[in-house]
Amino acid sequence: MEDFKKLFDSFSSLKVGVIGDVMLDTYMWGRVDRISPEAPVPVVTLHHKEYRIGGAGNVALNCRSLGAIVSLLSVTGNDSEGSLLTELLDSNNIDTSYMVKSKDRITTSKTRVISRNQQMMRLDNEITNDLSAKDEKTLLDKVELYIANMDPDIIIFEDYNKGVLTEKMILQVIALCKQAGVMTAVDPKRKNFFTYKQADIFKPNLKEVKEGLNMLIDEISQPVLKNIHEELEKLLHHQVSFITLSEKGVFFQRENNAGLISSHIRNVADVSGAGDTVIAVAAMVYASTKNVHLMAEVANIAGGIVCEEVGTVAINKEKLLHECELLLS
Repeated sequence: MEDFKKLFDSFSSLKVGVIGDVMLDTYMWGRVDRISPEAPVPVVTLHHKEYRIGGAGNVALNCRSLGAIVSLLSVTGNDSEGSLLTELLDSNNIDTSYMVKSKDRITTSKTRVISRNQQMMRLDNEITNDLSAKDEKTLLDKVELYIANMDPDIIIFEDYNKGVLTEKMILQVIALCKQAGVMTAVDPKRKNFFTYKQADIFKPNLKEVKEGLNMLIDEISQPVLKNIHEELEKLLHHQVSFITLSEKGVFFQRENNAGLISSHIRNVADVSGAGDTVIAVAAMVYASTKNVHLMAEVANIAGGIVCEEVGTVAINKEKLLHECELLLS
């Protein structure tokens, strides 16, 4: 039987790097009492505003919530949103010394207007072009420095298609990790899906896999998913496939060790940010144990827990430990 207390205690000695697209999430909460006389839209009377860490920053926050020593490797704009985001990261004890501020970019920010737990609208402010050659080189130098200084256990790639993870960045960082014996975990997006060759953990969702492999799949079964793993392996030469299947659970495979794990019944309030939690938990459990089945079980529970909250929230370590002991012992 797994000693979950011991596993969760071991997280505090893990050193985790997170590289990818960071963003500032702004939540504006209010109430709707009437429709605007100017246009057929609800009038939201705002009562409070909240800033949260989003994107790759949310992955870092989840790793930090579980106790790891976390550094974030990314590029923000040299703007007030970037400063606000850095303050939030610092106040959560996430190392920002390997972040780059670029005068050519703006900090990605998403503003959500919410009333009665319903999202009314979202405003996005972003530049999604690939990093300039100059910013790319600056960030690569930071990654090299980070690996040399910190000797991390694992680096997580969190790709939101906002331009930080360019093809060159992905290939060079994976090469640096291989050279230094650092594990890699990837949460991919469609654009550079097949650039993440030789990663340790590759965690797409089913929609991304179907798009990436041009597959039309109706049924979700272990044989179908094993076939997907083989197709991915031919192209990526990676170690572990970890595919999230939304309400159907998760699938994992490493060599001949494969399994389909159902999701646990939840009161789902909001699925945003669940993928960030899943990759963070999976990467840390795998880095600690090399046990692919355990990785999938614990990450599956973690993803379910955060769906019960509105907006992006980090996993609660005590709650996750309690549920693992309850459901997996």
